[in-house]
Amino acid sequence: MKNPLASLMQQAQQMQDNIKKAQDELAATEIHGESGGGLVRIVMNGKREALKLSIDESLVKEDRDMLEDLVVAAINDAVHKVAKLKQDKMSSLTGGIQMPAGFKLPF
Repeated sequence: MKNPLASLMQQAQQMQDNIKKAQDELAATEIHGESGGGLVRIVMNGKREALKLSIDESLVKEDRDMLEDLVVAAINDAVHKVAKLKQDKMSSLTGGIQMPAGFKLPF
């Protein structure tokens, strides 16, 4: 008969390995955010680092305040997509088990 504690420790180690793998996958994933109907686009990785920013030429000639607002909106769009991707990934790793309030994994 297998020791229940050893089995639990093995499951915990497997979950830790899966979380590390998910972290690596998320870090390498590129998420695209946009605003203004695609006039401003940003590419961000899973660590919420901006990799590329693209601004349509038509905006460069327009109002600076509007351009700044659209850049912020594109960044926020990408950040929200990263958060959703991480939530979905964690849900698949934990089998849908809700983590305690305030519990954060290291990614």
